[in-house]
Amino acid sequence: MRPEDAIAFVERHGVVLQAARGPVPSLAEAIAGGPIRGSWWGHSKGKEIFHATEAVGESPDVLVCKLIDGKITYVHRRLWPALVKLAGRFRKEQLAKVWDEHTASGAHRARRTPFPAWVPAEVMKQAAALSVAEAESILSPWPALSERSARGGGRSTAGGRTSRR
Repeated sequence: MRPEDAIAFVERHGVVLQAARGPVPSLAEAIAGGPIRGSWWGHSKGKEIFHATEAVGESPDVLVCKLIDGKITYVHRRLWPALVKLAGRFRKEQLAKVWDEHTASGAHRARRTPFPAWVPAEVMKQAAALSVAEAESILSPWPALSERSARGGGRSTAGGRTSRR
């Protein structure tokens, strides 16, 4: 998968996990062609997965956050207004923009921009123009973003099945 294909994958699916298993597609598993045992770093397509995640993380059209189950989640820009409108249903840390910064010593430092500091002004305007019902309708294809599961209520539904958290 080329980096631009990875961004298109996020655009097509709207909400994607970087590598974790969950109620939405996993970019790493899509690249690998199926489930990955252990860390994707050790997978034969690990370098390809790395380059794809770097490209997605650098895209101005993708929010990298920990929206679903505290795992790295990619959210395409077309969903941002609805997410902003319904932000009160999520914990602020779920909506923070996150990334790793490489220090001069070679270490990685987790960085974050809190919500709503990362939200562009035009997205705020679009969110203000949405009704709650419209925002709910936009996010309805992702049951993992329902009010109950967004708050971390212990159990969430995804794809018609109930899963324990």
